[in-house]
Amino acid sequence: MRSDPDRLSFEITARDGDARAGVIRTAHGEIKTPAFIPLATKGTVRGLESREVEELGYELVLGNTYHLFVSPGAERIAAAGGLHGFMGWGRSIITDSGGFQVFSLAHGGVADEVKGSNRPGGGRGAVLEIAEQGVRFRSYRDGAERFLSPEVSMQVQSALGSDIALAFDECTPFHASRDYTARSTARTHRWLERCLDWHEREGPAGQAVFGIVQGGVHEDLRRESAQAVSAAGVDGIAIGGTLGRDKEQMRGVLGLTAPLLPLDAPRHLLGIGEVDDMLAAIAIGIDVFDCAVPTRLARHGVALVPDPAARFRLDLRKAGFEGDRHAIAEGCPCPACRRHDRDYLSYLCRAEELTAVRLLALHNLTYMERLSAAARTAIAAGNLGAYAEAIAGGEPPWAAAT
Repeated sequence: MRSDPDRLSFEITARDGDARAGVIRTAHGEIKTPAFIPLATKGTVRGLESREVEELGYELVLGNTYHLFVSPGAERIAAAGGLHGFMGWGRSIITDSGGFQVFSLAHGGVADEVKGSNRPGGGRGAVLEIAEQGVRFRSYRDGAERFLSPEVSMQVQSALGSDIALAFDECTPFHASRDYTARSTARTHRWLERCLDWHEREGPAGQAVFGIVQGGVHEDLRRESAQAVSAAGVDGIAIGGTLGRDKEQMRGVLGLTAPLLPLDAPRHLLGIGEVDDMLAAIAIGIDVFDCAVPTRLARHGVALVPDPAARFRLDLRKAGFEGDRHAIAEGCPCPACRRHDRDYLSYLCRAEELTAVRLLALHNLTYMERLSAAARTAIAAGNLGAYAEAIAGGEPPWAAAT
């Protein structure tokens, strides 16, 4: 592990069992943890202004190296003052390496993984080759051949000017064989060293680098990867790759991996952000989470609500809300709940009005921010377990925290 407060520092301020509350400090301010991170994949949190995201209480967003590399390009963003200047965001930014896109393009998306199928290659967006040097693929925009490697990924993230850069990796799917997963994980470790070598020579002085633990669902590979990444010169550690086919297996993999990581390093769980999954991971010492779920649900007319029996979801596209004068969630401080009722919001969703997407995005992100903030309060008070039980019992975060 590296230790340079000019890049990043992490302080643990409270503990409750394995759970911890803390503060990550970067050049663009503090991030209180545990924290949920909204995705600003293409330089925006879908449907919202940067100002609105900050006003919700968020201190960190995630931009995607792959998408920004394809369009509008790192040079254009660098000319605008980096991603901070380009999107008008004054707080901290973490950038994904593009490695997850290696997974989604080469092996299929999450839905394909669950079905055990692969999408045919060769067209726009297809991976042409995953090799030691890097990945050749076709742009999903124009079909042009592009190349992404550890060095290119770090170069792009340098131009983006993110506070935290993730090392380039391959995210292997659940259905990959153990042999392929082992070879891929070993290559990811070699790619990590190349990322760190490039960053040491040419990277921005104030940019931190996180390594990514891979290994699929295999205990020995996860142990080897955790050891390799922890021993490297990284500023923090992310847990990536497939975590299993279901929640039980995912929690087993996380329960194995988290204790293997250095206690003083910030821990980032990639791509996980369901309400129950997040609380379970906080309990074992995970600090930061990113996930597309809140904004993706908003685009499909679904709001987050304190209803574990419905997977914390309320589908406002369905009929039956006519005359329903209740807020999405009573007591929620978001604009959708303070100013509108379910009847109106359901009408907007069914009419496919863009206003519905914006209002539900504001609501869902408010829900996740309050869930995180209340978890920090619970850890400081030593009652995270009771808080998690209250959420599981249907209490909203703003009530369960009291």
